[in-house]
Amino acid sequence: MGNDVVIIGSGLGGLICGSLLARSGRSVLVLERQVQPGGCIQSYQRDGFSFDTGLHYVGGLAEGQPLHSIFSHLGLMQLPWVRLDADGYDRVTIGSQTFPLAEGYDHFVDTLSEYFPQERKALEQYVELMRHLPPMKEIGIIGAYDWLNSLFHDPLLINVLSGPALKMELRRESLPLFNFAHGMSSYIASSWRLKGGGHLMVSTLVSDIQRMGGKVICHADVNQLVEKEGRIVAVRCTNGETYEGNVFISDVHPQVTFSWLGEESRLLKKTFRRRINELQNTFGMFTVSLILKKGVLPYFNHNKYVYLKPNVWTFYEDTDSVGGVMVSCRVPEEGNDARQIDLMTPMPWTLCESWTDTSVGHRGETYLNLKNRLADECINLAERVIPGLKDMVEKRYTSTPLTYRDYTLTPCGSAYGMRKDYRNILMTTLSPRTPVPNLLLTGQNLILHGIEGVTKTAVLTCGELLGKDFVNKFWDFE
Repeated sequence: MGNDVVIIGSGLGGLICGSLLARSGRSVLVLERQVQPGGCIQSYQRDGFSFDTGLHYVGGLAEGQPLHSIFSHLGLMQLPWVRLDADGYDRVTIGSQTFPLAEGYDHFVDTLSEYFPQERKALEQYVELMRHLPPMKEIGIIGAYDWLNSLFHDPLLINVLSGPALKMELRRESLPLFNFAHGMSSYIASSWRLKGGGHLMVSTLVSDIQRMGGKVICHADVNQLVEKEGRIVAVRCTNGETYEGNVFISDVHPQVTFSWLGEESRLLKKTFRRRINELQNTFGMFTVSLILKKGVLPYFNHNKYVYLKPNVWTFYEDTDSVGGVMVSCRVPEEGNDARQIDLMTPMPWTLCESWTDTSVGHRGETYLNLKNRLADECINLAERVIPGLKDMVEKRYTSTPLTYRDYTLTPCGSAYGMRKDYRNILMTTLSPRTPVPNLLLTGQNLILHGIEGVTKTAVLTCGELLGKDFVNKFWDFE
């Protein structure tokens, strides 16, 4: 018996689509190739500790802010969210100077104006854009880097404002202002960490789907979209299992999704395939997950961004050494001792190419040596803001874009999906709709990435089935 909707991939986008559509009365089936659902918001266990793969903090959860309404609808506001320090939810260190980014648009301006008094009016213009985000048709065709340089006179301030953007790929020649602004604005409104980790979001959404009669099946590795009479009628998995449906939603990278339709398929034109396959992907991330000894470091309720030089937009181009790192502290399960810290830095695919044909656990000694070198450099850089960090470490674990590629089927282990380009915004921004009449897309590759971006994209995907009024219940998104 077929399902109303079959969702391929159980990342945040797939699970939100599953929950929203199940709530609307659709029969929903979610297929996940891995042993557990969640994609980049899942958690994994090591030595009795739970580590997050991609969730570190979220913006805009307070009442009246971008995510509050939809998260309340999904039951996610009931989770143990911890609000970050209002006087500096992010601290950006460049060289020997540290600058706090404060919560609240006015507080944000007042705080940075103490360091850059001559830029106050420009800062007010900056937060005005962040507070009232224009639609893509207005600022999707403007380059973020060029806009910042036209607004501010002090290059250091541009680096400070861009410092927390390790949650996106900063590229001077392509990043649209639309994506930069959406990636920054909600965090100024309010910033939050989830005590307990991303698996709490996953379990909430999975339970919601199941409570509404839907199913989530793991070990379901889709490798074919079965077509008949101009539509998809089923998906086939590597184990031979076939699942029928009326509508199919893919939360998997579009380049992988469309590869499941053979070259002989008449549903996709060659020009469309070429366009999708030629789109570039953003860089991946190198992560060092640390377990600290007991009692050596108090928990800090903010994120630290550390750069050797004022080159925030280009530091990752130097592949010889780590020039910038994000430091994120997990909320302690009890007490006030920090026991877990994540260090993250961009890792271009060129550093991974030698191991393209390898799999997890079978990459060899040279790969391990590279990971150890990068981990040491990340820790050394983090010691600028946490002196003695190296001696606090009890154990450490590392991951590279290869790790993410193998677990999430993301080409090149891309951290933020397909690269958007303001010079050709229509070609690099994908719609949930596809040339296949009953195949939809969702996830970070379409319009926006990150928790907020993927949530908004999932609502738009569901809107293709539930109507525009459904989308307007949560926000006016153009």
